[in-house]
Amino acid sequence: MAIDLPNAREPLALVATTVDSVEVAQELASEAVGKRLAACAQVDAPITSTYWWEGAVVTTTEVRVTFKTTAGRAPDLEEWIVVRHPYDVPEVLRTLVKAAGSGYQSWVRAEVQ
Repeated sequence: MAIDLPNAREPLALVATTVDSVEVAQELASEAVGKRLAACAQVDAPITSTYWWEGAVVTTTEVRVTFKTTAGRAPDLEEWIVVRHPYDVPEVLRTLVKAAGSGYQSWVRAEVQ
């Protein structure tokens, strides 16, 4: 299967966040896909995060959720994540996809419309 650059159509985007439990991650994943904000969501656990919080370096175990969507749906997905997220300052990162299989691109676009 060939990997293609996004064509003239809307590019794909990966949106990622982290939460404190597999249950919350799976709930976000299921709801976002059910609402067609994302075509797919993957839950990765556990991950270890080290960061500054309230003046101290903290290391915690977290769960990452990566959503596959389009650049056009990403802002709606990100807003939805922030509203539903249990953290005071949620991490919500968007990465535009530079290349993907043309069939996969078509599938993602079709599922989030």
